[in-house]
Amino acid sequence: MQKKYLKYICLFAILFMINVNISYAMSYRAKITGSGVYLRQGPGTNYSSVKTLVKNAEYNMVSDELYKDEKGCSGGWYKIYYEASASGYVCSKYVEKKELVYNVNPTTNCEKEFSIAGFPATYWPGLCELKSKYPNWDFKAVLTGLDWSTAVNKESECGTSYIENSDPSNIDKSCKNPYSKSWYPASSTAVAYYMDPRNWLNEKYIFQFEHLSYNDKLTNAYKPAAIDVIDHAAFYKYHVELNHDFGGALVNAGKKSKVSPVFIASRVLQELGAKTSEYNLYSGVYPGYEDYYNFYNYGVSDTCATGKSPTECGLAYAKNHNWKGLENALKGGADSIYSSYIQAGQYSGYLQKYNVVPNNGNVYSHQYMTNIQAPSSEAKSTYNSYSKLGLLSNSFVFYIPIYNNMDNSNYTVNSGAVSTPDSTDPSKLAISTIIVSSGYKYSSGYISGINADTSIKNVKNTIESIAGANSVTIKNVDGNAVSDGIIGTGYKITVKNAETNETLTVIIHGDTSGDGKINALDLLQVQKNIAGIYSLSGAKSLAGDTSGDGKINALDLLQVQKSIAGISSINQ
Repeated sequence: MQKKYLKYICLFAILFMINVNISYAMSYRAKITGSGVYLRQGPGTNYSSVKTLVKNAEYNMVSDELYKDEKGCSGGWYKIYYEASASGYVCSKYVEKKELVYNVNPTTNCEKEFSIAGFPATYWPGLCELKSKYPNWDFKAVLTGLDWSTAVNKESECGTSYIENSDPSNIDKSCKNPYSKSWYPASSTAVAYYMDPRNWLNEKYIFQFEHLSYNDKLTNAYKPAAIDVIDHAAFYKYHVELNHDFGGALVNAGKKSKVSPVFIASRVLQELGAKTSEYNLYSGVYPGYEDYYNFYNYGVSDTCATGKSPTECGLAYAKNHNWKGLENALKGGADSIYSSYIQAGQYSGYLQKYNVVPNNGNVYSHQYMTNIQAPSSEAKSTYNSYSKLGLLSNSFVFYIPIYNNMDNSNYTVNSGAVSTPDSTDPSKLAISTIIVSSGYKYSSGYISGINADTSIKNVKNTIESIAGANSVTIKNVDGNAVSDGIIGTGYKITVKNAETNETLTVIIHGDTSGDGKINALDLLQVQKNIAGIYSLSGAKSLAGDTSGDGKINALDLLQVQKSIAGISSINQ
């Protein structure tokens, strides 16, 4: 019996030597009850401030012991962990001591470390999987102090969030403030899904939480990485044809502005798109605004656009801010992002959409964009670039928001991370969300957003990276299952999730013949349809309406001609 007790005593001693922090019971949590409360290096106001704590944020306590006051807080001081194993002292006057109750007790060292760092149990599976694969990555909890349900409701208010997805569950029908004919007011269900950090704890989408400041360690990698993000975009190809060093300009602008060039590239791609629709903003040839560029869509607001065209709004903004010349224009927008957002605590793509930083006084406002899909879209571009260039083993820091009362099932689509590309489990997401999260467009019965000359294998793998392995079946126009070749208009894609499946018909704008290419046959079919001697119907009719105005006419014919000639691309 004595040997048995001795064995447990020795085991406890070993654990204590391995990591003194995990030996604590961690039975208490400190809720901050005041605003502008300082965390100090010691138990007194005579010690330097470490940081300012957010009201209502909760921190793990080193213990429930009160430290004797040396100055400024007669009731004594509590010692708390504010990130990982870093600790400081806070005046007990501003602390509500709460007993810490884990929904799931941490069992592994990884779970214990993330628990101490302030991450709730529902964050642990995704974070531990990432930490195991990328040990150089660092994850920090951003304790917002905000109630989760309240935050979702605020971000769902009419005019605050929009989504490019017409699925009824994603639309707030009570909001009568449409942004455009293809953007819809986002429902609280859609906002909650895109806003819940637990849904993005995988390597592809974690980069929406990356700190966006310039990283000197990546200086040599920034140019190829930034170019990889945008090399398919019309604005990049345009400047390359003019022998402009767009990649070099991005790096120089980022270094001077203290902003990641890869983020700048992702943001420009997000704002201008890959097609030619924003040609006037990136070409520098618009009459009266020669050599002025606006790569960020700054100034293109609803208020301005009521009196001027979007082009004039954007270029007038560029001219007023002296964005003349390529590098100067890129730096000008990056400077604005740095001074207005990064310095204000909105230092990630996520926080620039969802301002949940109470310290800057603009919580739920001062948000860069209304598109709730933008953070994940930009993150995917960044990940693809870093992955392609073998940079994922580098050190990255991710700041991930934590909300109070996050176990409210009314606002979370699923618990934990979305399915990773290697997952064999069917996704719990709605089919429409799977399609949009894959980078394509969804409308009832149809899938679009697929470029011409795209392989069937590429489409299948892309959707299954969200839906899970073996969740996609593709059939050609004859109804035969296919796995190789080019996907075309009229093909059928069946996607299944955990509960159901849905078959969607493919639309590739400009490809009326269904061979997946835009060529002379498509041009002939559009001409005959206009002349009334040939009829395009169903998916082929939708593919022929390249302009999206609901009819097939001379404008569509012109766009097909320009696409074949290589003058411009058709927007998918």
